[in-house]
Amino acid sequence: MKPVIGVTPSVENASNMHFVSIANISAIEGAGGTPIILPFVLSKTQIRQIASLIDGLYLTGGNSIDPTLFVEEPHPKLGEINPIRDQYEVALIQEIQKHQKPILGVCRGCQILNIALGGDMYQDIYAQMEGELLQHKQHAPDGHASHYVYVEEGSVLREIAGMEKIKVNSRHHQANRKLGEGMQICGMASDGVVEAIESREESFLLGVQWHPENLAIEEDAVSKNIFHAFIEACKERS
Repeated sequence: MKPVIGVTPSVENASNMHFVSIANISAIEGAGGTPIILPFVLSKTQIRQIASLIDGLYLTGGNSIDPTLFVEEPHPKLGEINPIRDQYEVALIQEIQKHQKPILGVCRGCQILNIALGGDMYQDIYAQMEGELLQHKQHAPDGHASHYVYVEEGSVLREIAGMEKIKVNSRHHQANRKLGEGMQICGMASDGVVEAIESREESFLLGVQWHPENLAIEEDAVSKNIFHAFIEACKERS
């Protein structure tokens, strides 16, 4: 039986349309999982039921995150937010944590995972971080790997990647800052931007700032390994 993976969609505020890119679905299917797209519901009963039904949670990319979740006012460079998505994902992450089921978050998903665990983030790295930064919002196709990430020795990500330096794509202007409870940095760009976080515990909790789903469909080995490791962890839990 293939593990069932709950996928959180993006939402368009103007139309309230929910959507997921085919790359996300293909990456999960390619790794051996059965993806289901989750609706945004705020009922605690429904969130508990969803958490009990799925074997793992996949947090996709998307718009910005409400900074009041980590007790900050909105920065002028903050992008469009959807408060319902923010509240839903935080509640669902915390419920999934109670079940100790695997979570994989990409880009925004990496950030909301960290915030749900008590961390915070830069609302705009170019305005809030010191020093000269890399181009983190690449002017290139989604499947092009544009800069390097240095992977921490002894980390789960290092075990998955099998190397200390990997090349990733990049489409973000925000990044994690203070880490959430039980999390550690496992990947960083040369300019000091946190690119990957993972749990210090045994459970599979991994967030990456890039979009491995776009690289996986281009047959990038590390990206495919990330999805395979996630699905294998979900199989063990199921």
